[in-house]
Amino acid sequence: MDQLSITFGALADPTRRAILSRLAAGESSVTELAKPFNMTLPAISKHLRVLESANLISRSREAQWRPCRLNPTPLKDASVWIEEYRKFWEESLDRLEVYLEQLQPKENKHCRKYPTKRGQARTGTRHNTLTAQLAKI
Repeated sequence: MDQLSITFGALADPTRRAILSRLAAGESSVTELAKPFNMTLPAISKHLRVLESANLISRSREAQWRPCRLNPTPLKDASVWIEEYRKFWEESLDRLEVYLEQLQPKENKHCRKYPTKRGQARTGTRHNTLTAQLAKI
C-alpha cells in the first residue's frame, strides 16, 4: 500500500486525529495522551502503533518515559494531494458559475406562469430552483 493511503487510513479514526492534535502542541507520554479518552492504555497503545506505522508519530525512550512526537511530513504530503483536488473543484465550480450566469438571462425569457393552489400566478421553472440552490453554494 502506498504511503498516502496509509496516512489517510490512520487519519480515518477520530481518536487518532485527536491524538495528533494533542501532539501538535508538543511531545507527550502515552499516559498523558490517554487521559482525555475513555480507553485503556493498551487501546491507546494500539492507536499509537497505527500512527507510528503510518510514520505520523515517532516514539523514543528516555529511561521509563516514552515520549511521542508528531512527524508532520506525511500530513504535508496528504495536504499537497488534497490541495490539487481543491484547485480542481474550485475551477470546476467557477466554470459552473459562469455557465449558470450565462443561463440566467435566457431563463427569464422562457419562464412559464403556472397557478398556485390558491389560484395566484407564480413565475418559475424547475431550473430556476436548481439555479437558486447552486447559487447558494
